[in-house]
Amino acid sequence: MKTPFIYLFTCLFILTATAQKKSISLDQIWDGTFRTEGMTALHSMNNGQQYSVLNFDRSARSTSIDLYDYKTLSKVKTIASSQSMDAIPYFTNYTFSDDERQVILETETEPIFRYSALGIYYVYNINSESLEKISEDKIQEPAFSPDGTKVAYGRMNNLFIKDLISGATKQITFDGEKNKIINGITDWVYEEEFAFVRAFEWNASSNKIAFIRFDETEVPEFSMDIYGTDLYQTQEVFKYPKAGEKNAEVSLHFYDLNADQISTVALSKEYNDFYIPRIKWTKDSDILSAQYMNRHQNNLDLWLINPTTNKADLVLTEKDDAYVDVTDNLTFLKDNSFIWTSEKDGFNHIYHYTNEGKLKNQITKGDWEVTAYYGYNESAKTIYYQSVENGSINRDVYSIRLNCKNKKRLSLEEGTNDASFSADFTYFIKTYSSASTPQKFTLNDSKSGRLVKNIKDNSALLETLGTYKFSNKEFSTINVNGNDLNMWMLKPADFDPSKTYPLLMFQYSGPGSQQVANRWYGSRDFWHQYLAQQGYVVACVDGRGTGFKGADFKKVTYLNLVKYETEDQIQAAKQISDLSYIDKSRIGIWGWSYGGHMSTNCLLKGNDVFKMAIAVAPVTSWRFYDTIYTERFMRTPQENPSGYDDNSPFNYPELLKGDYLLVHGSGDDNVHVQHTMRMVEALIQADKQFDWAIYPDKNHGIYGGNTTMHLYTKMTNFLHEKLGDKRTN
Repeated sequence: MKTPFIYLFTCLFILTATAQKKSISLDQIWDGTFRTEGMTALHSMNNGQQYSVLNFDRSARSTSIDLYDYKTLSKVKTIASSQSMDAIPYFTNYTFSDDERQVILETETEPIFRYSALGIYYVYNINSESLEKISEDKIQEPAFSPDGTKVAYGRMNNLFIKDLISGATKQITFDGEKNKIINGITDWVYEEEFAFVRAFEWNASSNKIAFIRFDETEVPEFSMDIYGTDLYQTQEVFKYPKAGEKNAEVSLHFYDLNADQISTVALSKEYNDFYIPRIKWTKDSDILSAQYMNRHQNNLDLWLINPTTNKADLVLTEKDDAYVDVTDNLTFLKDNSFIWTSEKDGFNHIYHYTNEGKLKNQITKGDWEVTAYYGYNESAKTIYYQSVENGSINRDVYSIRLNCKNKKRLSLEEGTNDASFSADFTYFIKTYSSASTPQKFTLNDSKSGRLVKNIKDNSALLETLGTYKFSNKEFSTINVNGNDLNMWMLKPADFDPSKTYPLLMFQYSGPGSQQVANRWYGSRDFWHQYLAQQGYVVACVDGRGTGFKGADFKKVTYLNLVKYETEDQIQAAKQISDLSYIDKSRIGIWGWSYGGHMSTNCLLKGNDVFKMAIAVAPVTSWRFYDTIYTERFMRTPQENPSGYDDNSPFNYPELLKGDYLLVHGSGDDNVHVQHTMRMVEALIQADKQFDWAIYPDKNHGIYGGNTTMHLYTKMTNFLHEKLGDKRTN
């Protein structure tokens, strides 16, 4: 039989016999046995010759900000340490003022949603070694003014400014109210889908603050019971706009510190039901850039706004037949020309525009994607970026001149390369990993990419791994439904091609995502390794709709989320099962969130292929999910009802034939437990047996205490019972 695979390469890092090697245990996956060492909160100092990191002393339960020299990598000094601060046992993050004479220390953080948190914050003066609490109350998103004399922050849905010279605090907005009005901090859906929390920005002169105001009054409320340990449960009630429902009304404002006045931005173009996903001051302290986007998210306008003259110029419009992605790549140069990234030629690339929005150059070109923009070196007129030019599962660091010449590949090791550049772009700290190599940190020269020094290589972890049974992660492509799809596979370390094995497929499959990447492991990868040593073949295929292979490949799922992705996973499973060592009668699939939706759909629509599925925190109807994410890919349910309903699994529960484990956290503010409850009810009424578990008060990540261990034990036992060889129990 002709094999359906074209093998690209195999990552080999265990070359010796495995007979005497240890087996991974479930608890080791989360107890730190396989933890990689990193560099936390790396900050390049203004001088370009030094950098700081946040160091944790676990034995002393203290933290410090330590300063290091780029050239020697030796520690220069400790900038701040909680051991010398009576008021702070430890801090978890830090932010320098622009002149690096002060630093905000974050303590006592209390998560709100995915990115947001409340905390107690202090300003530490490095020269005087003095410590000042910003507020007695827990606050959000404190930010220094550029001149370092003030800190702005959010509290109770309003904005405040603390004067660090006089010590006085001034409240600048007064209409903030829970579940009604938010000033300068994003609402739930902006935070989750546009991935930012601070919706206010200082200008360069420290005399104006731009901020977004959210009026949530008409947004429908969602409530979750919080069971806790008290006699009666409580309720968490928050505004959550589901697809097709009312969004918060947003408006853009300026606060003038000198005049003590707030003004509202008025544009010459009328917008109805719109988003403001990004604001950013230009090099000119009187010019703010603001991005406005229509609700369909297929038209994005870039405005330059002057709060003093009330002049607003529309300088750039991005349009797409499907949707336009929002990024953080906008960079203004000294002449207020700007760098911008766009998919308008079919792949994500870098563009240079004049301050009036006229295209000067398309800086990068080719049938590959720019995946990160690092910055612009004004003196060398050079842009630094990351791309997948060396294959969509790899990442490399590049430089290129603003005039599109002298492109250089600055990373040579095949795998995933990332970079953090010094402030003057003399050096960069490279983070490298692959499926065979845990994270390595090196200091490199930014002109050539030349290695200057090794910083950290996780060699101790590699030595530890060498004592365990590990399987090689084999990368390949598989042609499915006319497309070459990226794939990885793990086989048992003692794999015997004359035997047959159960197959477990893992995927996420969401728009623009990637699971098949040549990078080091996360905890789920180690669980897959554990399953491989238990006698499973584990495989992952990135189907249509996933990222880094061009806009057409990614956006083919537009208006039909999960349809083509499901078809690809079912067909891939059929082709993989044609391999002589796969037992066709024992094929399973699992996934989390979007991947949980996928595994559910695959079990139902592929009921002649899949014997079992595990769905964790799954979407079961896009009607229940939020506006920004869902409508970006589906438009509204009113416009596209069949797109929403034809692939919602609780609309066809009668298709269930195999074994199904459904898991959710009752405190999931993202994919609400409502999704699972509707699926459960549909299965019950269809008289279908299944297994399920609800984790009380746990959010979308389902963790805390023994929760993760319990969940993965449950999933492992379910696999052994329904798919595996019972002897592995």
